[in-house]
Amino acid sequence: MQTRVLGRTGRAVGVVGLGCWQLGADWGEVGEDDALAVLAAAVDAGVTLLDTADVYGDGRSESLVGAFLAGRGPGAGLTVATKMGRRADPHVAGAYTLDAFRAWTDRSRANLGVETLDLVQLHCPPPEVLSRDETFDALDTLVAEGRIAAYGVSVETVAEALTAIARPDVASVQIILNVFRRKPLERVLPAAAAAGVGIIARVPLASGLLSGKYDASTVFAPTDHRAYNRHGEAFDVGETFSGVPYDVGVRAAQRVAAITPDGATTAQLALRWIIDQPGVSAVIPGARNARQARGNAAAAELAPLTEAQLNALEAIYDEDIREHVHARW
Repeated sequence: MQTRVLGRTGRAVGVVGLGCWQLGADWGEVGEDDALAVLAAAVDAGVTLLDTADVYGDGRSESLVGAFLAGRGPGAGLTVATKMGRRADPHVAGAYTLDAFRAWTDRSRANLGVETLDLVQLHCPPPEVLSRDETFDALDTLVAEGRIAAYGVSVETVAEALTAIARPDVASVQIILNVFRRKPLERVLPAAAAAGVGIIARVPLASGLLSGKYDASTVFAPTDHRAYNRHGEAFDVGETFSGVPYDVGVRAAQRVAAITPDGATTAQLALRWIIDQPGVSAVIPGARNARQARGNAAAAELAPLTEAQLNALEAIYDEDIREHVHARW
């Protein structure tokens, strides 16, 4: 698989990584054997970036990744990015302290079975956290103590991303980017490229909408955020279907499916579009089974999209999606 340097981490990672939220919780039930099979299939297909968080299943995702790492042994060439901050209760700016950072990262180190975390990202913190020097002084301390090798941020909005990119030692920014969420193309990706900051594109398939497999009759499990967070009841609604109303997204995804070339899936087309955006380091689709993991990784093998395909995708966004998301994030 093609690799790119992940910003200021200096690490080369495959352009398609694996998002591990679904291995922890909030996407319906994924058994331990299935989770480990997903990790194995992804890595065997060339994936080298695994993205998790301490709050996914209250540590379950990190622990499964840790078990997988132990089985593969040293020298596997993998980069594991985790996140911290969402365990704070209440989730307020004042909770983001050096002592909390130490406790959170120590827990993640134990879950993952590593001495030093490759990359720790602040997990969609309150915006004021990104404006405080104390936040980044504390992160620098974690690096100096050997708890983490590098740090980045995961954000909801373009404004938050730009604030983080301006910080001199932020290695990466994780942000929602897909054919239904294009706003980061305007300022975030150019600013990150100019600063040498990596971009990790998350929610690349709009919570599965861009697989082209869902319709108005699809039913999601009660434990799946696509059932319980459609209006932002549990966390930012942008994390569910990229903030696009479900019925709108289904119709738009059908239009995307109609331009998918023979021999490719709609999901692969959507992932390839992200890979081709200048400034993107890696895209991190999730997978609930080994077949999905292999299919996502194969998107890296697709030819770049044609001008006709790119124009069609832009028209779908402008005609169906823009009014619902562009001004919000």
